[in-house]
Amino acid sequence: MTSKQPPLPMRPVRAAQPRFTWHHFTMRFSSTPRGARLARHLAGERLDAWGIPYGSEAHDTLTLTVAELSSNAVHHGHVSGRDFRLRLTAEGTAIRIEVTDTRGERLPTPAETASSDEDGGRGLLLVAALTDRWGWYPCADGPGKTVWAVLEVSRCPERQDSSQ
Repeated sequence: MTSKQPPLPMRPVRAAQPRFTWHHFTMRFSSTPRGARLARHLAGERLDAWGIPYGSEAHDTLTLTVAELSSNAVHHGHVSGRDFRLRLTAEGTAIRIEVTDTRGERLPTPAETASSDEDGGRGLLLVAALTDRWGWYPCADGPGKTVWAVLEVSRCPERQDSSQ
């Protein structure tokens, strides 16, 4: 007499649109160009661990946004001897990036126009173009401000591998 085994449950098919459980990452970085590069690098690793793979459009957009906001914190929000803070939060299909610096009197404003011969002035214009929304608020736990941006990852189609 043989007993019939129940079929193994099937794993759910992965949806085309990522759905995150709640994830959170926070770290302080030195307010230097090296600190901004490290913030971008660690954010990229964290996003990959959360299921937003390297080379995807969402990954590239988010790491570029981290790079721009971190660079702004270093160049415009730097106070000698004070760090900036990067916070990443994933919930649902949205990724929220927050960069906090300690200079509250220098408020983020996108350049109206940036001429082609200027070196800077386009960072917040780029953030506004790449993300679904962005803004800033005064820091509640000390001096400074937090600049944030949100990207709905479901709106970013994955790049097709051209080698296939």
